[in-house]
Amino acid sequence: MEPEVFVNCRFLEKEITGVQRYSLEITRELKTLYPAVTCLAPDQILHPDLCEELDAKVIGRHTGHLWEQLDLPVYLRSKGSPVLLNMGNSGPMFYGNSIVVIHDIAYERYPDAFSLQYRLLYRIMVPRLLRSAKAIVTVSEFSKSELVARFNLSPDDVSVVHNAVRGVFRNQTAESTERYILAVSSINRQKNFHSLIQAFNRLRDVEVKLYIVGGFNRIFTDPVLKAEVTGNPNIVFKGRVSDGELISLYSNALCFVFPSFYEGFGLPPIEAQSCGCPVVASNAASLPEICADSVVYCDPGSVDDIAQKISMLLEHDELRQELVRKGFANSRRFSWSRSAQKMYSIARAMIDENSGMVRS
Repeated sequence: MEPEVFVNCRFLEKEITGVQRYSLEITRELKTLYPAVTCLAPDQILHPDLCEELDAKVIGRHTGHLWEQLDLPVYLRSKGSPVLLNMGNSGPMFYGNSIVVIHDIAYERYPDAFSLQYRLLYRIMVPRLLRSAKAIVTVSEFSKSELVARFNLSPDDVSVVHNAVRGVFRNQTAESTERYILAVSSINRQKNFHSLIQAFNRLRDVEVKLYIVGGFNRIFTDPVLKAEVTGNPNIVFKGRVSDGELISLYSNALCFVFPSFYEGFGLPPIEAQSCGCPVVASNAASLPEICADSVVYCDPGSVDDIAQKISMLLEHDELRQELVRKGFANSRRFSWSRSAQKMYSIARAMIDENSGMVRS
């Protein structure tokens, strides 16, 4: 009988963006592959349907950080302190038998994108988690190098378990007269939407729209940026959309543009590629590692270069088709099933170490 591994499902309290998507998809695969995986969640969550799907056990009386720091470790200690998997950049700081996944250190690199309260909390919590955890995981070699340098870790102590794309993200081309460029992300300063909008406004003699998908936030209170947006009726904010709508948008876009300054992994370009959409991506952070030679790269610090690379794709159909082919191949390099198996192997090694076993 396999020993139990518990999953911290506090991510069900939040909107499903990149970090929550990783946590959800790895957990889904773990539950399918390994019956001994048990999910734990607080009572008040945003996604009761997912809680039911994961057969999560609701424990404790608190929510948020209090649930994670108080209720969760108390419950686990009552069960003999089993292995706990934390995949959302947080976890109980004083529970040692754990795996912690830190996706990136954007709060350090781009502090203006986060509230003061958030920055202070994570500057306290992340170092403590890294000291107490028995295993540290991140999502790319780039993020691994960031963690090693920032927290003086040994490279041998940090494992990489990649993101991937759900099987439903497949090409669904429809007959349409709409011509649009697509951008998808949580809309924070480091995502560089302000440069994308300025680049789009520099395109000349092109009848095309810019669709932006993602949650709206305070960076658009910038009066200069608001003028850029309101002055062009071809810029359309879609807000948050369902997976079905997103797949359709990816599949029918002329190209997908991702000019981010900083990404621990960068899932949207891989989603776009899975749907047959050619990609323009930033040449920064993890993106060259994740996208390899399957995209056209732009300099995120140059509005002119972003505009030039978009124009290049709009004007050259053969290039777009080449990137579609390369994109399909690149997206297949990543698999939630393989990532879940690697995550479980890390947990199993901890269990064996705890019991003094050596597996053959």
